[in-house]
Amino acid sequence: MRNHRKNTVLAAAAIAALSLGLTACGGGDGATGAKDAGSAGSAQVTVGTGDSATATAAGGTADQTATKNGSGSTDGSTSGGSTAGGSTGGSTGGSKAGSTSGSTSGGKSSAEAPACAYGDIKVTAAKADEVPTEHIVLTATNTSGRSCTLLQYPLIAFGPIQTAKDVPAVAKSKPAAPIVLKAGEPAYANVRIALGGVHEDNKVVNEFNVNLFAAEGPAEGSIVVKAPAGGIAVDEAAAKTGYWTYELRNGADEF
Repeated sequence: MRNHRKNTVLAAAAIAALSLGLTACGGGDGATGAKDAGSAGSAQVTVGTGDSATATAAGGTADQTATKNGSGSTDGSTSGGSTAGGSTGGSTGGSKAGSTSGSTSGGKSSAEAPACAYGDIKVTAAKADEVPTEHIVLTATNTSGRSCTLLQYPLIAFGPIQTAKDVPAVAKSKPAAPIVLKAGEPAYANVRIALGGVHEDNKVVNEFNVNLFAAEGPAEGSIVVKAPAGGIAVDEAAAKTGYWTYELRNGADEF
């Protein structure tokens, strides 16, 4: 009986030892397999980053590789985003073109210069270089500080305004367009005052009045003009005036 128990104990011990040996061998294979699997996974990731086809063949994740290589979001935002075709180029070009065309077209339109009033103009008189004196030259200078239009011809009265004879204008001296004077600029009119020589109807004039035209006719107010030194001998029956011009012209202003 004692021998049988002893044999039984030895048999049990032998079986236990055999089980432990098998477990140790199995554990070694499992660790090696896990290590190999980890290495293979690592290799797949490394290969996959360089070549998606190789990663797929090796069992790697092709989706991860494609996402990394494709860079869809990065490339798309750079080439098709706001920088290439969006707000920067569009707003700059549009606003620049719009402001340029607007300011250019707006600058072309300007109001016409108003008619010169008697307070805008200074008129002086000088004798023509001739003996005896038959003509004087009137110079009208814009003293208003702004542009104004000098219309028609000077309305001259060689005596009291209420009774003086109107001095008619010579049609051939009329310019093609109204005379627009900038601030400080002059205009001229040639005036015949007599036919020369001594005449019983001549009268000595030391000063006279000049009126201007407005758009609708003679303007209100008059300019008192001093005659050249020594006065001028005026024959009202022979007196004529030219139109205002930028400069006196041979032929047109000779009468």
